[in-house]
Parts: sequence; structure tokens; C-alpha cells
Amino acid sequence: MHEASLLPDLATALAAAFAGGFIARFLRLPTIIGYVAAGIAISPFTPGYSANVETVSDVADLGVIFLMFGIGLNFELRDLRAVQKVAIPGALALMVVLAVVGTGIGIVSGLDGAAAVAVGLAVCVCSSAVLSRSLQDRGLVDSIAGRLAIGVSIVEDLITVAILAVLPSLAAEGFGEALGDAGIAVIKAAAFVAIMVVVGSRVVPLVLRSVAGVGSRELFIVAVVAMALGIAVGGAELFEVSIAIGAFVAGVVISETEMGHQATADVVPLREAFAVLFFVSVGMLVDPGEVVGEIPLLLGIGAMVLFIGPVSVVGLFALMPYPGRVALIVGASLAHFGEFSFLIARDALNLELIDGRTHNAILAASALTIGLNPIVYNLMLRSEPFLARFGPIWKAIDRQGPLPAQFERMQGHVVILGYGRVGELTGHALSSLQRDFVIIEGDLPRARTLSRSGLNVIWGDAASEHVLSRANVDRATLVVSALPDENSTLLAINNLRRIAPAIPAVVRARARDELRELARLGVEEVVVPEYEGGLELMSQALIALGYPAEDAELYRLAIRDIHYDIESLIHHETAGPA
Repeated sequence: MHEASLLPDLATALAAAFAGGFIARFLRLPTIIGYVAAGIAISPFTPGYSANVETVSDVADLGVIFLMFGIGLNFELRDLRAVQKVAIPGALALMVVLAVVGTGIGIVSGLDGAAAVAVGLAVCVCSSAVLSRSLQDRGLVDSIAGRLAIGVSIVEDLITVAILAVLPSLAAEGFGEALGDAGIAVIKAAAFVAIMVVVGSRVVPLVLRSVAGVGSRELFIVAVVAMALGIAVGGAELFEVSIAIGAFVAGVVISETEMGHQATADVVPLREAFAVLFFVSVGMLVDPGEVVGEIPLLLGIGAMVLFIGPVSVVGLFALMPYPGRVALIVGASLAHFGEFSFLIARDALNLELIDGRTHNAILAASALTIGLNPIVYNLMLRSEPFLARFGPIWKAIDRQGPLPAQFERMQGHVVILGYGRVGELTGHALSSLQRDFVIIEGDLPRARTLSRSGLNVIWGDAASEHVLSRANVDRATLVVSALPDENSTLLAINNLRRIAPAIPAVVRARARDELRELARLGVEEVVVPEYEGGLELMSQALIALGYPAEDAELYRLAIRDIHYDIESLIHHETAGPA
């Protein structure tokens, strides 16, 4: 009987999730919103089909496990080390600000102390899933701002694990008892992590290596899933830690093995499928009628995350050596909360720290912040010219550094925007040809390293008109843009044309969509690394098939001309439809 009722509910939940996610993507919204909306549509609180909340929620626990397990698999300490001096204090300060303000909003809304604190803790963590997707869509993953935002997110994820561990102590009566329970919870969690690090790091690789040696991918997948579930459930039963903590630690342990990448590839489909059910189950708990009664709390939380959060980040960056535009991007990118907040809110509800109405308000506020985040992002970027009018304020935020004296009279040089793996190749060629060039690099440690090696480096945001002027682009012979993200590239070229309209530019682009925008700005030489890699792969394939190298090269050039037909794009833009 239970099985008969389970399958229709799961089938309905997945079908609704597909429909909601598809509609969300069509509307250019995060798919999480579609999944939560799908849960609302099939919940007992709305007309139409009503799925069993307990049934879907039980299966959705697998979503929690695989979600946290996947995050653990992708967690790498070197990602945190690269930006730790900013990410660790920045994440701590931001979470404290949001938690305190969120607690205050809860108290003003009529909640008791413990409930208000639970609300503050739930809304102080950004959504890693939404952040990763938004950075990828905006081409910012490899940018300085993207790495900083991801670093802050990693630290917040770790702190969330601690929050889940100590959350039950808030339900204890009396401050002393609560403090004692929190201490015990931390000790148990630490013991669990220590055992997994010491014992698990030795046993897990041995087991996976043995299974991989059998040569059966099926058995390998079963072994990985069994470890994820076993460690998560074992941690919950023996150490009373959340299954989310156990799954996260299991992912971290497996990620350190030589089979970590294969485990990640095999678990991704399971994570995506069951994580979807988790978000659907969250939506099924939302009662629109109860949300109406908590509008002040919902709007208060939403306004705090969308406005106070970004402003706090920009203020924190005034204490750190990064360009102002980076601060604006990071602040806007972190202005939302999602899956980790759902976990905290769900545990708080199960512990009876908050009631159903408060829980509904948190879930609805999360959907609000995720949906409005793109608008906040655009507003933050457009605020740069406005903030620049206030000299002292912008100067405090925009920490560009002093202008090197040797640049003051430089002319006839090449300016390279961004000196990562792409830009440095041009620099190496110019160095061997003994041509003068100036580098604009936004990564401070890298800029300092390059400067110590004797290169002409300006540290700052290459998209800033002020920074471009400092590199004397008006007296340069060429500008080479190797910036990794679309927004910075377009803004940099737009400012370049304002300063020096006639200076030729060679520009790196991510995709064909950027060619049209660059054509409008008068750029005639564009390189798309994805195209270049594909063209070289095609050329080598033809040679391997026995075609002469000369014919393969001619064919490569012909295909390249088709893809890079900027003149055709310009004509298309100016001529319009026939």
C-alpha cells in the first residue's frame, strides 16, 4: 500500500519539477524557483493534485545527502587558500551582520528570542547552487570577483555545517543548558570529522581502489553511493550530527582520493535528480495562506538580503585592496539565500524553534531573493558611475594602488588587459621581441609577483576608465584584452573607445554573442578560445584521416572566416531586416 502511494507521488513530483524548471529557464529565472513553485502546485495547500508531503520529504532526504555529498566532492582547500585572506574574514563578518540584522527583524516581527536567532542563522548563508549558476551564466567564474565570491561561499558552507551541529542547543531550556549542549554538539561533530579524516582517509581509498580494480563501473557506483549513505546515516546515528554534515564529510574524504573525479562524475546524475526532489519538498511545505500572515517578516528578510547584504560587502571591501567594481560584483552575487537556508529552516522547524508560518516566510523570502538577484546585480553595476561622483566615498572603496613612475612618459607600447593563462602568452611573445608593454591585472598577488619579475604592471580593474588612462592607452599602439568575463570585456572596450577611439584592439571573447557587441564598438580582431580549440581539433582530425596538412589548414581558415565574419555582423546590425 505504501509502495503504491509512493510511486505516483514521486512521478508527479518529478513531472512537476520538470515543468517548473523548464518554465523557469524559459523565463530566464533560476531553476530552483521552478522546482519550489512545482512543489507549491502539488502541495495540500493548493487546488488540484495533492502529493503526500511525508512521502516526498522522506525521499528528499536523499537529495540532502547527495547535495551535500556533491559539494564535499567539489570542495578543494586550494580554492579557499587562494582567497583566504579576504574570504574568511569577509564571510564571517557578512554572516554576523546578516544574522544579527535577521534576528532583529525576527524580534520586531514578534518572534521570541530562540526563534528570531534561528531566523537570523537561516538567512545569513548564500546559495552555493544559485551562485555557481549565476557566475557561470555571466562568465565570471574565472574572474577575480568570481573567485572571491566562491571563496566566501565555501567559508559560509563550512560555517553552515557548524550551525547545523549546534542548532539543537537553541531548543534547550536555559542558557547554561544551551551552552553545554552546544559544546557537546561541537565535540561530537569534531570527533566524527576527526575519525573520518584519520580512519576514513585510509579505509575509503583502499575500498575504492579495490572496487575499481574489479573493472565494473556498476560496482564502483554502488560502492560510492553506499559510502555516501552509510557515512551520512552512521554519523547521524552514532554522533548525532546532521545527515548533511555526514554527507559533506564523506564527499570531502572521497574527493582526496585518486578516484575522486570519477566518483564526482558518477554521482552528479543522482545528485541532480534527488536534489530536485528536495526543492520540490520545500515548496510542498509552503502554505500561501500562512505566508500572507507573515508579509512583514518576509519583506524584512528579503530587503535585508537584497540591500543590506550588498552594502555590507562593499563596506567590507573598503578595508581590503580590491577595485570597487569587484566589490560591487561580489556584493550583488551573494545577495540571495537558498538550499543551506532550507536545511537550517527545516531543522529549526523539526526542533520546534520556529512554527510553520515562520518557516513559510523563510522559504518565500528565499524565492524572492533568488528571483530578484539579477535585478540587484544590474543595479549594482550601474551604480558605479554614480558612486564615482562622490570622490572620497569611491576612493575608499576603489583601492587601485599608486601609479608607477615609469609609465608616465611611456608611448608606442602595447596594453594587455588581464594576464592569466591567455594574456601571458602575448606577453611572452612581446618580451622575446623586445616590445614595450603594460599589463593591467586585477589579481593583487599576481600583480605583485609580475612586478617583482620586472614587468610593467598596473594593479586594478581593467574595465575602469581611470585605470585604462593610467596605462596611457591613448598613446599605445595596440590593446590586447584577455579578460575572462563578458561584462568586463565590453565595459573595458567601451571605455577604451571613449579614451582612444582610433587605437586598434585584439579582444578575447567567450562566445559568438559577444562578437556583435564588439562589432558595434569597432573591434575587428576577436578571438574565441572555444572556436580556436575546435578549429585545431578539426584540423588535426583531417590530418589523421590522411588529408594533406595544407588542405586541412585551408579548410580551417575557411571555417574560421565564417565564424569570425564580423563585417557581416556589422552589416546585419546596420542594415536591419530586409
